[in-house]
Amino acid sequence: MIKKMQLPLQTMNLVLGFMVWVIISALLPFIREDIPVPADRVAILTAIPVVLGSVLRIPLGYYANIVGARVVFIVSFIALLFPVYLISSASTFTHLVVGGLFLGIGGAVFSVGVTSLPKYYAKEKLGLVNGIYGMGNLGTAVTTFAAPVIATQIGWSRTVQLYLVLLLIFAGLNVFLGDRKEVMVRTPIMEQIRGVYKNDKLWYFSLFYFITFGSFVAFTVYLPNFLVTHFELAKVDAGLRTAGFILLATLMRPIGGFLADKFKPLFLLMGVFIGLTGAAILLAFSPSIGLYTVGCLTIAVGAGLGNGIIFKLVPLYFNKQAGIVNGIVSMMGGLGGFFPPLLLSFIHSVTGQYAIGFMALSQVALASFIIVVWMYFQDKLSVSSKVFNSTGQGILVTDPNGKIHAVNPAFTALTGYTEEEVVGRNPSILKSGRQSKDFYTEMWTEIAERGSWQGEIWNRRKNGEEYLELLTINAVKDETGDIIHYVGTFSDITEQAAAGRATARTT
Repeated sequence: MIKKMQLPLQTMNLVLGFMVWVIISALLPFIREDIPVPADRVAILTAIPVVLGSVLRIPLGYYANIVGARVVFIVSFIALLFPVYLISSASTFTHLVVGGLFLGIGGAVFSVGVTSLPKYYAKEKLGLVNGIYGMGNLGTAVTTFAAPVIATQIGWSRTVQLYLVLLLIFAGLNVFLGDRKEVMVRTPIMEQIRGVYKNDKLWYFSLFYFITFGSFVAFTVYLPNFLVTHFELAKVDAGLRTAGFILLATLMRPIGGFLADKFKPLFLLMGVFIGLTGAAILLAFSPSIGLYTVGCLTIAVGAGLGNGIIFKLVPLYFNKQAGIVNGIVSMMGGLGGFFPPLLLSFIHSVTGQYAIGFMALSQVALASFIIVVWMYFQDKLSVSSKVFNSTGQGILVTDPNGKIHAVNPAFTALTGYTEEEVVGRNPSILKSGRQSKDFYTEMWTEIAERGSWQGEIWNRRKNGEEYLELLTINAVKDETGDIIHYVGTFSDITEQAAAGRATARTT
């Protein structure tokens, strides 16, 4: 029963974490009425919770494996009491900065669930499971929409104090409903990092999540104030529109994970980045509120789908190091939410518009699309390479002139020759001398006419031992019909042939 509770419990934990994470950005229009916040520091104040919320994702993901998600969630919610109380009683910009920094703990708990929950489900369901957990992003929508509404009734300070009650309630829920028997993984953190940091896919996934989750966070923290100042919308209206953006992106996340369970994730990511590229170009032209809404909603769909797809890919490529990789990738996503608001603010202060910033997003998304295409074809080559290296039959590939281009490990096991010893040489080094010249003439004539040949042939190993092999040779042609390779596959049938002859003699 406790194990079945982990997905809904941890998802609700994430909802609360994200609710706390965006308190400042959601209530900033109200806070600025009481506390002077210079216009050039608004972006810094709204982005600063993202810093700790990103960096802490690595240790929180790691300790979720060491002590279990239950303990990490409890400690995190208790630790959040301090910054929430400080913000509720803030009277200076410094109080907001310090409290905002430690609000990052709420965003950091994301890596706890993506590390813990895969222990309870089959690999084929991880896309959907991580997508459902990722719906905890709704916490940002809840705060963005509800906090301004409540603040109009009781004030922003008392609104923030309500979060203290929620944090205590959820700390208690985790005490009683958290899994005390969760499977632990105690590999030292540096050993895990050394095992993955040289893997290119780790940094590709980090870039992809930097864009998808970064876009989600950036628009979440920037839209409320942007809509009020740029389009002169009412504060509650701006909060409602931002909540709609968050809701759509969040609902897309489990859909992205579900689709990634059913279809090729890399194909899906190609569509995501094409969509983000087009939407960012649209926003770059500073359209009317109607077209701006279309562009933002397209960003929401692409970001949500991408977030779900990426956390299906992580356990596929990093099964044994999923905890640390989830932490690194999610950290990069969080940082993706930190830099865009600052960049947009800087660009606006210099140029008076946001076009350059949105065009930069479109170009990074387009570059990511190209990388995903490259990864897809690299994966296909990788599969071919694994088949080539793992098959039990010897394989020998030559160029059209008969010079050996590549051999597989089974070739070395059967003949005794290493790849270094045979590449660039002619397969005649294997000749035993038993076949006549006419035999080879007929063999190559058949290959020229039919494109393939199969038969038995005596060859010689490196140590001089002769053996009988069943050999198949195929000509590989390009699109124009020209031969580019010959591929020979063979197996040792000496013992089978000897057994067959012995049987024939006895009968």
